[in-house]
Amino acid sequence: MKTYLTTLKKGIIKENPVFFMLLGMCPVLALTAAAENAVGMGLATTFVLVCSNIVISLLRNLIPPSVRLPCFIVIIAGFVTLTSLLLKEFVPWLYDELGIFLSLIACNCIILGRAEAFARKNKVLLSAADGLGMGIGFTLALFTVGSIREILGFGTWFGLSVTPDFVDPMMIFIMPAGGFFTLGVVIAVVNKIARKRPNNISCDNCPGKELCKRSMNNNEHLSNNG
Repeated sequence: MKTYLTTLKKGIIKENPVFFMLLGMCPVLALTAAAENAVGMGLATTFVLVCSNIVISLLRNLIPPSVRLPCFIVIIAGFVTLTSLLLKEFVPWLYDELGIFLSLIACNCIILGRAEAFARKNKVLLSAADGLGMGIGFTLALFTVGSIREILGFGTWFGLSVTPDFVDPMMIFIMPAGGFFTLGVVIAVVNKIARKRPNNISCDNCPGKELCKRSMNNNEHLSNNG
């Protein structure tokens, strides 16, 4: 259970695909003028991530290495098509708002990257946890940027007015330049916070502890002989 939770939290915090890996920038910039659209895109991407990771993990020993990537793309595109049909049928307004970017989920480097780096090497439940963690991390990033841009640009949040009448919205934030500026500031703040480490750092849980120890012993031996 601890392994699954670690894998899940990794995509949300330590390896957030937007804030730390800088992946999926196209929908982050294009669909975050409103928080509602941002969350919708994030949830759709999460669904595709989890489902594609599960199927790829199930078929990892059956797919020939020579056609691995084309097979991954076909699987991902199939779930993107399913997502589009479901949204068109049950949430048509969101389908219209996401537009072409819904189909472009198939080209999202986060999904193909997790399929290649994780799902094809790990078991089903672990792959599902990885996809869910990355999807939640992606959704949180979209939600954060979208909330800031909507509040400052429209004076609303999920369509509800949140600023006083005498405060004029800054329309720059709903334009492309505002998207780049907001994303840059949020990434800078998140990375600044992430770089803060406690002073009592321990080597106990470091996977390279033994290698580091041997290297230090060798250096000490050479120094004494020299």
